[in-house]
Amino acid sequence: MRALRAPGVALGLGGLMGAIGLLQPWTLLLAPPLLPWGRLPLALGAALVLLRGLLLPLPEPPYGLRLEGNFAVREGFTEWEGHRLRLKSFPHLADGVYRLQGYLAPPEPRRNPGGFDERTWLRSLGVRGVFHVERAEALALLPDPRGPWRARLAAGLSPPAKEVVEGVVLGDKGGLEALYPLFQRAGLAHLLAASGQNVGVLAGSLVLALFPLGRFRYLAALALLPLYLYLAGPSPSLVRASLMAGLSLLGLFLGLGGAGVLQALGVALFLQLLLLPEALLGLGLQLSYLAVLGLALVLPALRLPPGARGYLLGSLAAGLAAQAFLLPLLLHHFGFLPLLSPLTNLLALPLVALLVPLGFLKLLLGPLLAPLVEPLARALLALTEMAASGPLLRWGGISPEGFALYCLGLLPLLLALHRLLPWRRALLLASLPALVALLAAWPKPLDLFLLDVGHGDALLARMGGAEVLVDGGRPEKGEVVVRALRALGVEALEVLVATHPDADHYGGLLRVVEEVPVGLALLSPAFPQDHPLVQALRARGVPVRFPGAGATFALGRGKLRVLWPKALSGDDNKDGLVLLLDFGKARALLLADVPEEVERALPVGPVEVLKVSHHGSRTGTSEALLDRARPRVALLGVGGNPFGHPHPEVLERLQARGVQVARTDRMGAVRVLFGYAW
Repeated sequence: MRALRAPGVALGLGGLMGAIGLLQPWTLLLAPPLLPWGRLPLALGAALVLLRGLLLPLPEPPYGLRLEGNFAVREGFTEWEGHRLRLKSFPHLADGVYRLQGYLAPPEPRRNPGGFDERTWLRSLGVRGVFHVERAEALALLPDPRGPWRARLAAGLSPPAKEVVEGVVLGDKGGLEALYPLFQRAGLAHLLAASGQNVGVLAGSLVLALFPLGRFRYLAALALLPLYLYLAGPSPSLVRASLMAGLSLLGLFLGLGGAGVLQALGVALFLQLLLLPEALLGLGLQLSYLAVLGLALVLPALRLPPGARGYLLGSLAAGLAAQAFLLPLLLHHFGFLPLLSPLTNLLALPLVALLVPLGFLKLLLGPLLAPLVEPLARALLALTEMAASGPLLRWGGISPEGFALYCLGLLPLLLALHRLLPWRRALLLASLPALVALLAAWPKPLDLFLLDVGHGDALLARMGGAEVLVDGGRPEKGEVVVRALRALGVEALEVLVATHPDADHYGGLLRVVEEVPVGLALLSPAFPQDHPLVQALRARGVPVRFPGAGATFALGRGKLRVLWPKALSGDDNKDGLVLLLDFGKARALLLADVPEEVERALPVGPVEVLKVSHHGSRTGTSEALLDRARPRVALLGVGGNPFGHPHPEVLERLQARGVQVARTDRMGAVRVLFGYAW
């Protein structure tokens, strides 16, 4: 733990505090207590990163401005008057020069729980604008100077082996659309991000190969690191690894010895944040630094036996140490953690240790090494496919308080590992945050989420221990709904409801049924027996019911009542399921797409929440219904559409009655909280 007092560590911590301070200025109040520990390096790191961010902030492009002109496009980005812009176009534009016409807009924030946060991702890359392309005319192709290198790497390999080798050697996941989820479920996705292992193998191989040059071999190896960065691309993990390796190589050349891991880690973090403070927002940077921090703090404290047994135990401990520091981030962003990941990584390590140096040689020798590389890539892929079926720890999104509790629980265990605290006391202290977390999770929420699935409906009701999903948007939105369920900690659905057989209501449920266990499915009687959703549910062994008016189901601390249909009319909208969700403390009326004539026949009293009929169509949400229901909140699942939804008359009726309108097209997912069930 003495290494924590090194100047490089304090410099990195200061840079981290400066970058966080630019995002949340109040956090700078935490700096004074640390100044006596970090002294000048900490103050210098914080001051320089703060000045960099304040004097040279990321410029904001003029949103709404229309652009037309010639633009060079590389990997989905372009430049305009000092602004780096992300392109949004259909179809995707390959690298080249184009005549483009469109407009500038800000990046989208996260619109659903577990959804993609485009704004944060782009900001971590130094991008604050999106160029929405309406018209594109190709003018010329842009040659890829890295093409010959990549062609030699791929020469002689089968397509699956080529994709794996490009991922392992260069961190290129472009061809891994189908295979990458397997690597994620196997806990091996980090192997496809060129980082410390690749840089270590490259630098070590160069130092050995250039041994006759004496100390100058370190300088030669250092000079070749930028070439690898150029070939693989400057990902955060690769930049971090290159900076750390460069510091050690420079120290060896100057006769000062290699930099300590924590010292080099701190200096590398400071340099990356000084270049771009917003890089701190990138998940790749966070995972890269936390994994190395875990290794640096845990492995030196272990007393491992010599020989092969010590090597195996050390490799297993390295996987566990890195995972301990990454656990909350992985669960928060991906919703699951492969439980066999440490063992899988132990088995994959020898394959990767051979693949990486052979891949570097193949960049030079091309197909000559294909007979050696092909079986290794195939073996790694087979291991991945086998491990991907292993057990997963599933978890929902983690709050800032949850991250803090996890860190508080991990700290005493680290102190005990370094013999600064007795193990018995450390276990007691670590159990206290865990107990607080369990108590905080005890009251079950009573809430209703209207998810943003574009022009469609998808509602999740959490009823004090029972979860109900009503509709799922269009088929292409199924993954959005599944990710939202995982982020909200929904491991299974007590009830799944499809209000009627319109694609914008039932389509996404096909994906949900594949991924999430369902206890009971309630479908409108308008669904035919041979409907794809009915068949998918029965194939999974899910009981299917087609309830009518009067059916009641007890769920958690509440009830679900079916108010309609009384009989089939032959019109899908008229035969949709109208539901009344009783949360005990409040009630919500869900109108599906039923028209005004159905609303007149509904036995409805006052409710707190109304899901507006048919996305705000003029044919529903009548004055008579509003007078009887008297809702406080109206939910509108709406997106871009040619129908003029929501209709101005519907919005005027709601506004005249003082109803608060929440629209997914403007607000993203909407949550209405009714309280908690103890």
